[in-house]
Amino acid sequence: MKQTVFFILMLLWPFVAEAQQRSEVWSPDRGDGTFVNPVINADYSDPDVCVVGEDYYLTASSFQCIPGLPILHSRDLVNWQIINHAVKRLEPREVFDKPSHGNGIWAPSIRHHNGEFYIYWGDPDYGVMMVKAKDPAGEWSKPVCVIEGKGMIDTTPLWDDDGRCYLVNGWANSRSRFASVLTVREMNAEGTAPIGEPVIVFDGNGTENRTCEGPKFYKRDGWYWIMCPAGGVPTGFQLAMRSRSPFGPYEYKVVLAQGKTPINGPHQGGWVHTPFGEDWFVHFQDKEAYGRVVHLQPVDWSSGWPIMGSKGEPVSTYKKPKSNSTTIVNPAESDEFNAPVLGRQWQWQANYDQTFGMPTAFGTMRLYTYKLPEGSKNLWEVPSMLLQKTPSDEFVATAKLRFTSKDQHQMGGIIMMGLDYSALVVERVGDEFQLQQLVCKAADKGHEQSVNVLATLKPTQRDKIDYQPAIHEDIYLRMEVSHGQCRFAWSSNGKSFKPAGEVFDMKEGKWIGAKIGFVAVETSPKANRGWIDADWFRVTRR
Repeated sequence: MKQTVFFILMLLWPFVAEAQQRSEVWSPDRGDGTFVNPVINADYSDPDVCVVGEDYYLTASSFQCIPGLPILHSRDLVNWQIINHAVKRLEPREVFDKPSHGNGIWAPSIRHHNGEFYIYWGDPDYGVMMVKAKDPAGEWSKPVCVIEGKGMIDTTPLWDDDGRCYLVNGWANSRSRFASVLTVREMNAEGTAPIGEPVIVFDGNGTENRTCEGPKFYKRDGWYWIMCPAGGVPTGFQLAMRSRSPFGPYEYKVVLAQGKTPINGPHQGGWVHTPFGEDWFVHFQDKEAYGRVVHLQPVDWSSGWPIMGSKGEPVSTYKKPKSNSTTIVNPAESDEFNAPVLGRQWQWQANYDQTFGMPTAFGTMRLYTYKLPEGSKNLWEVPSMLLQKTPSDEFVATAKLRFTSKDQHQMGGIIMMGLDYSALVVERVGDEFQLQQLVCKAADKGHEQSVNVLATLKPTQRDKIDYQPAIHEDIYLRMEVSHGQCRFAWSSNGKSFKPAGEVFDMKEGKWIGAKIGFVAVETSPKANRGWIDADWFRVTRR
């Protein structure tokens, strides 16, 4: 049946690719003209947004995860769906072909200029990078470095009324050994090379404005505006600063802070003026293991400054922005794996290699076992994990899969991945399988994972031929997430689930939230690979 569905979808794929999905676990649109924050309850760190006509486009940091630079589309700033990724591979290959956790794409900005979309970001190790496209849902150019050098991050261009182009950026102390300053320089009109030297236009050192970063550059009513966060990620606030010259001097004001609300550190995002005459600010809130989720705030310019939220404090609920759309849609989570391409919610931990796995014509996603490096103590350096963001504070993720093993000590299953991680896997031991919970604390520090054997499972099928024989295990694996904790369960029939292992306290990754998905690894030096065939992955309510 799934093969029949696959071939039908092959024919209809251009239309299916744009199918709209509604989440069972988080939808901000209340259906009565109001919304609840966060508008995206997933880790889209450092969001930025632009508007073209009545269409809004959002991108966010993706660091080393591939495909990178997600492109989300909305018609009302509340209902979003993933339509593309702008980066398919990061360079240099020798760095990003393996997990380079926390490096790569930092705090991008998206702009529309002269009929083209541009995204700029700072790679803290290599310089200011840029991609562009005429259609955000289509093919993007390969990344080009427009300014070489270490430490430049959080870059935003501004094309002025006279066609001149300026670029603002922050600085990463970990590379440059200075931070909390913002610099502006002039670029050529194409935005592809600097023609001026950087000028420090704001200095937050030694003040409450420490850690000023993530600047966004705008022009409004003859004023040049830089909007940036300061004060640190979990505890900071949003600044707006203005000048009559792009090079300053700038006066500044705090325009959004936590105040008496439960929304901590509300900052770093993008301002947008809508075609309906309204002003809104998209920003993130750091929720630790759940990552940096996306909020939407109204903006009031009546005082001459962009005061955000309700008198400078973030709102939890509010009336929706004016729009001509009534569609409720959310970023994809569940996946039936019936399509000929990987769902847009999925990312690898490094540049993709086709030996990691690929969709099949049988209505499954195949993930091959990855050979762990000699002496490896945990899964931190595995590039082939297939993961997605956590979609809500509470949810259940269930996978139906078949694990096929060709040799000893091949394993596969589901994982909650972060600086600490836990996985529920089946491992071949002899001619049987063991159901195991893997747990590792401080995986990034090279700590050894623990293995808790939960059950011994008879194979559900054995190959009858002698050539490269395999044994197979058909199994349902589940994780239930609530209050920052993950509980595993398993089933042989998909109906009756048994608890599996200990409760795991979720932990964020390097600059990202914890991620969920599949892992398949092995230690055999010469064996033919085993694999997971994932039939489906479904995210539902608890």
